[in-house]
Amino acid sequence: MTVPLWLWFATVGGLLALIAIDLVIVDHKPHEVTTGEAARWVIFYIACAVLFGAGVWFFAGHDPGVQFFTGYITEYSLSVDNLFIFMVIMASFKVPVIHQHRVLLVGILLALGMRSVFIAVGAALINQFVWVFFVFGAVLVWTAISMLRGNGGGEEEYHENALTRWVRKLFPVTDDYRGHKYLVKEDGKRKITPMLLVIVAIGSADLLFAVDSIPAIFGITQEAFLVFTANAFALMGLRQLYFLLGGLVTKLVYLSYGLAVILAFIGAKLVVHALHEYHLAPDWLDISNWMSLGVIVVVLTVTTVLSLAKARRDERRAVEAN
Repeated sequence: MTVPLWLWFATVGGLLALIAIDLVIVDHKPHEVTTGEAARWVIFYIACAVLFGAGVWFFAGHDPGVQFFTGYITEYSLSVDNLFIFMVIMASFKVPVIHQHRVLLVGILLALGMRSVFIAVGAALINQFVWVFFVFGAVLVWTAISMLRGNGGGEEEYHENALTRWVRKLFPVTDDYRGHKYLVKEDGKRKITPMLLVIVAIGSADLLFAVDSIPAIFGITQEAFLVFTANAFALMGLRQLYFLLGGLVTKLVYLSYGLAVILAFIGAKLVVHALHEYHLAPDWLDISNWMSLGVIVVVLTVTTVLSLAKARRDERRAVEAN
């Protein structure tokens, strides 16, 4: 798949235009995002991703099209797992409800910028060294094992990471929020507000999740253009999903198990791909794009249905107990 430079510029320009529209329509006046509003925006961003994927399918062929949709679904499902830690961070920093959309928007933009560096480095390594597939595969399998052991899930208490602590140490922080302001002058000194600090926390937290999500999508496609766009569309729709799902995320109790299965599956696919590159695997041992898409969709569907069924059973038992 050959992607001309003008298409890169046009795609990035289109994504920036979507963000600008979001800023003008949603964020021009701070307010609490309603469920209905969030639902409309989630549908809008999913529709944009589907239209983009259809364009890839039509102009580049069905293989790149399937790769984009598989990568997008994978990245979106992995991003849903991020929502829990986002909620914990929001609660820890006591972010006012009317400012949460701005925090997520800027934080996710920061995360996308940092992910772009990861994607560029990953694409360069894969193009030069086949053994990188073994490393990526091992990372995914280890992450899957950690999730199954309970070490990969979110924590109810947030502990600031090194970047957030460094920013807090480097700059004095005001005691309260000052609207949308990131910097203020107080007692003759420049200070940052908690608004900027929580954005750094959100962006850097997402970067930690990228350690497994970036190798995962490289297990689906090695096209940097598809990797970047799948990540961009998944992240852009994530903040609206945050307001739509709300407490429902905590009810998806089996999601981490489903994601662990998906990561292990993609890790195995990466290893098989590397073995083929070294001519060490038989021809029949191949995991097609369609098979990958089918496995991911089935696993996500089953885990979601089982999670919601368990949540309903628990609610009925709680009512009966009272």
